[in-house]
Amino acid sequence: MAEPRPITHRRVLAVALPIVLSNATVPILGVVDTGVVGQLGEAAPIGAVGIGAIILTALYWIFGFLRMGTTGFAAQALGRGDLDEGAAILGRALGLAAVAGLAIIVLQWPLFRLAFLVSPASAEVEELARGYMGIRVWSAPALIGLYAITGWLIAAERTRGVLVIQLWMNGVNIVLDLWFVLGLGWGVEGVATATLIAEWSGLALGLWLCRAAFATPAWRDLSRLTDPARLKRFASVNSDILLRSLALQGVFVSFLFLGARFGDVPLAANQILLQFIEVTAYALDGFAFAAEAMVGNALGAGRRDLFRRAAIVTSLWGAATGVLLALVFAIFGTTIIDIMTTAPGVRAETRDYLPYMVAAPILGTAAWMLDGIFIGATRTADMRNMTVLSAAIYVVAVLALVPGFGNHGLWMALLVSFVARGATLGLRYGPLERSVS
Repeated sequence: MAEPRPITHRRVLAVALPIVLSNATVPILGVVDTGVVGQLGEAAPIGAVGIGAIILTALYWIFGFLRMGTTGFAAQALGRGDLDEGAAILGRALGLAAVAGLAIIVLQWPLFRLAFLVSPASAEVEELARGYMGIRVWSAPALIGLYAITGWLIAAERTRGVLVIQLWMNGVNIVLDLWFVLGLGWGVEGVATATLIAEWSGLALGLWLCRAAFATPAWRDLSRLTDPARLKRFASVNSDILLRSLALQGVFVSFLFLGARFGDVPLAANQILLQFIEVTAYALDGFAFAAEAMVGNALGAGRRDLFRRAAIVTSLWGAATGVLLALVFAIFGTTIIDIMTTAPGVRAETRDYLPYMVAAPILGTAAWMLDGIFIGATRTADMRNMTVLSAAIYVVAVLALVPGFGNHGLWMALLVSFVARGATLGLRYGPLERSVS
């Protein structure tokens, strides 16, 4: 087995920065989709594209565990020099993605019906949204497959490939949006068709970028892919990640619902402030993903010294990013708020909560970075348990703080959940590091 590469600051940045740039391009597509249908001069198409995209994103998000699970397993296999298993992990993940995507296509009618029962819309918006989703759903295998490809590329520390895929898909989508909607007049169906083509072309590009894995026959070796022990471990890790993600999603969904009880102005302020949290997540994800790859690589090689250095170096960059974001929010926060809304009441309300945004990147860094470390080590049971525990702590904080402090108490409770996730995972880091041998 080749000697593992040293963990350097240059190596961390080479993995993290393309992910940060890739994440920065994500909101662009939503803006273009909305802007293009907005040129039709009617409200219903805008609402249809918006609600259709949200429903499909929620369905696909269920399988987001494929990205994280693939990264951890593949990074460890590559770290111990097992290229055959590294290729097999990609084949296994792509097979699951194909099954999941086909299941969504087959079950689309009851799934869409259930979605509109939960989130009803006007008859016109629902009809247009069904047409949009009826086209886009055919790319479900491609989009879920891209979760697996992204995870494998991160494990191989080829995050420039992730950036290339994202830029390609956005570029294709934007060009086809303009052509299909404004040029050919296809309306909402044009937006859906553009996305369908972009996602399948993104999958094709991703498969080409992973061609090194397909150079070995292990990726299609059925006996290896269906090995009961490997499948059981794969299923266990991914189910842990799914449960962890559901607990985390429960915190944010409850935050939105509870915030709605305080009136329209605080609700609008919360929505604006959550964009600060989203920016924080996008920035810290780059270094958390670097931790996943390098920690997994060191664990696969059985090198405790490299494991510790990977955790420390990536976390230092994560902490520096958190401090930088806090400074940006402190200095430019009011300007950002004024750009995002022109309503005087909403502006004033949002500024009152700006200190929480300054604190969030600093208090949340440990949670994001430790998530990356535990995913890379595939120690997902600890991550699942500590996320559920921190969600319970969040509930207690809500019950204790919201009655006396209202919406301020709600924001305090959310920050408490960040600290709780970091602290509880931190308590499990010692045993994790000691297990590396």
